[in-house]
Amino acid sequence: MENIALIESLSEFKDDKLIDRVTLMAILEDVFRNALKKKFGSDDNFDIIINPDKGDLEIWRNRIVVADGEVEDPNQEIELIEARKIEPDFEVGEDVSEEVKLVDLGRRAILALRQNLISKIHEHDNTTIYKQFKDLVGDIYTAEVHHIRHRAVILLDDEGNEIVLPKENQIPSDFFRKGENVRGIIDRVDLKGNKPMIIMSRTAPEFLEKLFEQEIPEVFDGLITVKKVVRIPGEKAKVAVDSYDDRIDPVGACVGMKGSRIHGIVRELGNENIDVINYTTNLQLYITRALSPARVSSLKINEETKRVEVFLKPEEVSKAIGKGGFNIRLAGQLTGYEIDVYREGVEEDVELTEFSDEIEGWVIEEFKKIGLDTAKSVLDQELDFLVKQTDLEEETVGEVIRILKEEFED
Repeated sequence: MENIALIESLSEFKDDKLIDRVTLMAILEDVFRNALKKKFGSDDNFDIIINPDKGDLEIWRNRIVVADGEVEDPNQEIELIEARKIEPDFEVGEDVSEEVKLVDLGRRAILALRQNLISKIHEHDNTTIYKQFKDLVGDIYTAEVHHIRHRAVILLDDEGNEIVLPKENQIPSDFFRKGENVRGIIDRVDLKGNKPMIIMSRTAPEFLEKLFEQEIPEVFDGLITVKKVVRIPGEKAKVAVDSYDDRIDPVGACVGMKGSRIHGIVRELGNENIDVINYTTNLQLYITRALSPARVSSLKINEETKRVEVFLKPEEVSKAIGKGGFNIRLAGQLTGYEIDVYREGVEEDVELTEFSDEIEGWVIEEFKKIGLDTAKSVLDQELDFLVKQTDLEEETVGEVIRILKEEFED
C-alpha cells in the first residue's frame, strides 16, 4: 500500500464521520504511536506531524550519535558512520532527526495500522452517538422507515443513525411504509457490545406529553402545565392539566374550538380518545373529573387503603367503566386510587369472589379485567356488552348473570 493511499483514506474518514480536526489528529497520533511501539519498542523519541486537512503525515525519529560500534539501543542511538550518511558534518553526542517512511513499517504493519484506525474512529463515532442520544432520551424525534421486520421497524435519521421501534412500542393501529417519516420519543439507549442501540417509543405516556408541548403553544410557553398523563395506547388517554394564570382555561386551550387543537395529536396516535381534565388538589373533585364523561353522584374516600367508593345513577355506570374498562382503569391510574363503582341508592353490594363456589375463578378474573368486581357492576351491563369486552362465551356470561340474579337479587 502506498503512503499517499493511506493518507488519502484518513481524509475520507474525516469527511464521512464528521470528526473535528483536533479529535482526528489525536486519534491518528495514537494509532501511529501504537504502530511505532510494536516496530521499535518505544515511541518516546518520535515526533509525529499530521495535517489531516491536506492529508500530510511526517514521522521523525530522534537519536543520539555515538561512536562506531558503541550502539547499545538502536532505537535511541546511531553510529557516527550512519549519521554522516544523513549529514556529513555530524559529531558524536549530537541529536539526529531522521524521517521514517510509512513503507519502512512493513506491509503487515500498515494494514494493521489502517484496521486499528478504522476501529478507533468507529469507537469514537459510537461514543459520540451514545452521548448525543442519551441527552435526547424523553424528547420527540423523527426518522424515516428504512425497513420493516416482524418484531421491529428500523428507522434512519438524516445523519444515517439507526433507530429501532420495537413492536411493543408501537400503537396497535400503527402501519408503516418504507420511506415515510415516523415520530416518537427516544425511550432509551442500550449498548450492544460497543455499538449504541437507540430505542424509540410511541406508546409511552411521555410521547403524549411531548406532543402537547409541541402542538399547544401555551404548554410550550409554560402557561399551562401537564401534571400527569396516563394512556392505553391507541385506545384512550387521560391528561391532567393546570394553569397558574386564572385567566387561562387549560382544558379549553388544549382542546381548542371544536377540538381543533387536539385533533392533530389524536390523529398522530391512531385516533386515541383523549380526555383532558383540570387538575386540582381537591381529591374528591379530582376523582370526579377523572371519571368523566360519567357524572358522579357521591363518593367515599379511604386514604389509608387508597380506595374510593363511587356512587352513580344506573345509567352512568357504563360511562364510568367505559369500553373495555378503560375509563375506570385510567381514572384509577391518574388519581392513584382503586375505584369501586356502585349504583346510587343501593346500600349493599357483593364482591364477585363471594360467588367463587358457583363461578370459576378465571371467569371472575375476566370480569375484573374490565373493572367489574361486584355483582351489581355485572348486572348493570347488557349481555352483549359483557361478551364483547371479555374473552367469555355468551353461554358462560349468561350463566353468570343467572347465578347473580338468583343469589343476589332475591
